[in-house]
Amino acid sequence: MNAQLNPEGLPVDGPEPVPADEESQVPRTRVASWGWAMLAVLILAGGARTWVNAEQASAVRAGTEAAAVRSVLFVRPEVTRGQRTLTLPATLRGRQEAAIHARTNGYVKAWKKDIGDRVKQGEVLALIDTPEVDQDLAQTRATLQQIQARLELTKTSLARWESLRGSNAVSQQELDERRSAFQAAQADLAAARASVQRLEALQQFARIVAPFDGVVVRRHVEVGALVAAGSATANRELYYLAQDDVLRLTVAVPQSHLDGVKVGQAVSLRLLERPQLKLAGVVRRVAGGIDAATRSAQVEIEVPNVDGKLKPGGYVEVGLELAGAGPTLFVPPTAVQFRQDGPRVVVLNEDQSLSLRPVKLGRDLGRSVEVIEGLSAVEAVVLNPPDTVQVGERVHASEAPRETPKDGPKYARKG
Repeated sequence: MNAQLNPEGLPVDGPEPVPADEESQVPRTRVASWGWAMLAVLILAGGARTWVNAEQASAVRAGTEAAAVRSVLFVRPEVTRGQRTLTLPATLRGRQEAAIHARTNGYVKAWKKDIGDRVKQGEVLALIDTPEVDQDLAQTRATLQQIQARLELTKTSLARWESLRGSNAVSQQELDERRSAFQAAQADLAAARASVQRLEALQQFARIVAPFDGVVVRRHVEVGALVAAGSATANRELYYLAQDDVLRLTVAVPQSHLDGVKVGQAVSLRLLERPQLKLAGVVRRVAGGIDAATRSAQVEIEVPNVDGKLKPGGYVEVGLELAGAGPTLFVPPTAVQFRQDGPRVVVLNEDQSLSLRPVKLGRDLGRSVEVIEGLSAVEAVVLNPPDTVQVGERVHASEAPRETPKDGPKYARKG
């Protein structure tokens, strides 16, 4: 190998020159190394990306499956023993109530009592001006006097003809005619007196009076208003009165519960606006027959109201204590599904799966339904089950909260 020489022809120190073909192999080796390195990086990145995608897909699938599981509320059937309470709606009414209508024609002269006023029996409520009745009465009285005068004349004539008949001065036919005229005058007098009495009674109706002690519930009368004789079907009442010292109410008790209702039995009452108020009544009458349309009987209850806490026309819930034959199960109405093959409930199993259970229902107490067959007291019943529920479906279940005392007493049933 020849040494390199400088321009002066002297040898130059340093590495020996590389041939041209060997110089071209160096960059090729470096490119190949970089290529393999990049390929390895891409493979690692692809694998990492694939693993991340798989993990994300698994998480999404798990979240979707978890979201697809229903969340339900369940309750345990309520067991009642011995006494139970039947709750029925009712409307309070006065012991006596009456719509006061006009019984004569005229114009309102004055009214004396307004709504909320207390009145005594016979006290004047309103006065009616009756000019037509007054004039008719005057005319009828004048007619009565005319008939009385004619009657006196026919009476005198009859007595004279009877004396003449004794001496055969007149015929029997003429005497009979005089006697008939006297009898006709007597009948006319009786008719005239009846007309006078009728008009005098109508004149008395110009004073609208209270038929009993009570309170004015409604007033539909104004000074100058035209009123006419009529009834509830023809005219609007002038006043509406109610006796509120003792109230009464009527409830329709189903036929299946009539044996547990007795005259003199105490009942409880509940006002929705004042649930803390303790009220009581007494059964006074029980209908002697059952209404074929509703299969129920009317029961009348009296409620003392000396302090005036209750108002006629108010809504109350009546609690009737009934004797129970044995323990019974009650579930909320929202737990029952009604199908063509009968009612059913959805039962929550111990493994959080669901099963469908056909049941036989008994009494419907409004806030609860009696279950006679198909359910036990230890089983959990799902509230508001969806129509698409499937047998064996797993759910997330939690127990529904029970009613607390602050929500008010439960009158639908009593344990």
